[in-house]
Amino acid sequence: MSTDDSQDDDGRGEDPSATERLEEGASSSVPGLDEGLVDLLSWVLETETRARIYVQLRQSPWSTSDEIADGTGLYPSTVREALAALHEEAIVERRKREAPGAGNNPYEYTAMPPSDLVGSIVEEVQTELNTVFNLDTYLGGGEPTDDPVHITVESDDERDEEGAAVGEGAESDD
Repeated sequence: MSTDDSQDDDGRGEDPSATERLEEGASSSVPGLDEGLVDLLSWVLETETRARIYVQLRQSPWSTSDEIADGTGLYPSTVREALAALHEEAIVERRKREAPGAGNNPYEYTAMPPSDLVGSIVEEVQTELNTVFNLDTYLGGGEPTDDPVHITVESDDERDEEGAAVGEGAESDD
């Protein structure tokens, strides 16, 4: 293989076969996944690579980096680098995989629930939106608005409890 055809181990090469592999793997990792959702997750998680890894881990919790690479079509070294950053940011959790016998037990990973992910960024988004609302104040004209944007994120448990109460009320009305 010539050096022109080789892929750097860090996954940053841009030959056509690497691009095709990424696109095929990404689209097959979660059938029917809307690209708009991937774009939104890319914004929340900073890169499409991290978004694809997050989605793969929500689909297949407690996967190794090699399993994630297979599921996403990303290069293993790219996955390992992104997982290290996501773990440092507490977006993913890791543990050693238990395996019988001697040998190297790899780490396996799982991703935080989507409600926790959104909750981790909501304060920043709320502050930025309130800054936009108060743009005229910052430009020297207009009265400040008392933070008109308030974002609340409910956990799955809170939403389930609320849904159960609504469902119970709806049933008694019938």
